[in-house]
Amino acid sequence: MSAPTPKLVRLLGGRDAALIVMGGIIGSGIFMNPSVVARFVGSGFLVMAVWVAGGLIALLGAGIFAELAARRPADGGLYAYLRDAFHPALAFIFGWTLLLVSQSGGMAAAAVTFANYFATLTSWHASTAGVAVVAIAAFTAINALGVRTGTTTQNAFMVLKVLAIAAFAAIGLFAVHAAGGALATPAHAAPGGTLAVIGLAMVPVLFAYSGWQTSSFMTAELHQPQKTLPRGLIAGVGVVVILYLAVNAACLRALGIGGLAATNTPASQVAGIAFGPIGLQIMAAVIALSTLGFLSNQILTSPRVYFQMAADGTFFKQLAWVNTRTHAPVLAILLQGAIAIVIALSGSYDQILNYVTCNDYIFFGLAAIALIVFRNRDARHPRAPKPVFSMPGYPVTTLLFLAAAWYIVGDTVLKSPHDTGIGIAILLSGLPVYALFTRKRAAGAG
Repeated sequence: MSAPTPKLVRLLGGRDAALIVMGGIIGSGIFMNPSVVARFVGSGFLVMAVWVAGGLIALLGAGIFAELAARRPADGGLYAYLRDAFHPALAFIFGWTLLLVSQSGGMAAAAVTFANYFATLTSWHASTAGVAVVAIAAFTAINALGVRTGTTTQNAFMVLKVLAIAAFAAIGLFAVHAAGGALATPAHAAPGGTLAVIGLAMVPVLFAYSGWQTSSFMTAELHQPQKTLPRGLIAGVGVVVILYLAVNAACLRALGIGGLAATNTPASQVAGIAFGPIGLQIMAAVIALSTLGFLSNQILTSPRVYFQMAADGTFFKQLAWVNTRTHAPVLAILLQGAIAIVIALSGSYDQILNYVTCNDYIFFGLAAIALIVFRNRDARHPRAPKPVFSMPGYPVTTLLFLAAAWYIVGDTVLKSPHDTGIGIAILLSGLPVYALFTRKRAAGAG
């Protein structure tokens, strides 16, 4: 009798889920984006209003994914939701885009950002690309040791990030002399007045809040994912919203709206006011820590999608292999790390991120539609289990999130039609690849 095939094991709980949610959201953007928003809206009240609105939309997104997880706790998260609500081909091109550009490009960008701050902090003359490659390789190796090792590492970085951001907010709010509150002149006029300007400012805010979806990739390794993932999503996004609002309030109090709009590095400027030149070093260390933690999160979560694609028979079957000792999808993890390294060495990560912005929000919108599909299906089957979490205010709140997600899609299409077109072409290039794998699977079954 043959030994049972090793599989992913459920070693993670609700606290892990919440920290993974937070780790997928918080990178380096929150330390720069407050200035971008200030230049759009030109007043402190509107800055806070936009970040509050963005936080509410992020909570709507978390609520949608929470109910999806409660109704369909299938391995692979968003990949599985797309597969089961629509068609396996749509799920495949989602995973294809993650592997080729979205997750891999984000990892490369985070690794290079870390390398730049590392060089500033240490004055070493090491190659930026070399440091980035070492960082990616190190986290790839850590995650190959098992989900518990990878998650513990991710969690440790996340706790340090929370403490550092909370300390920064406290310093800005209570230890730095308040700046004047004069209005700034908005740098971007838009037809339609204040509402149009707020709409433009929402784009960088929603970008900063996105990332909770990667936690759904870990479904196969969570205890009772239909319960722990919904709780982790709501708690994790809720904490991030509080942290982001605190950071913006601290920047406004320390710099004023004019000072905030005038700088590209608001967090560093606040730290410099509080501690002088050493404050700049401290903030560089915090941003380096944040980007490293984001890198850790992405290498932990995304290989689970490729693993599930292989388990479904629509991708290289070797990627469904699980190490007998660590119970980790080692080949999927190594593939993810290798592609991220190639992108980091190519220097094309910034351009790649421009390509996939539109694609990411297309899939966010499809997730909202998937919830509508599943609700309608379950309503036709009285014996369908009742989920532990239901989206408050459904269907209005779900449709509101759908509108916000596809507003971002429309904005990126109008602003960057060339990059958007390339991104969609990369996405669609997965269709012939999917056809090849399904034909091969059919031939093997025959």
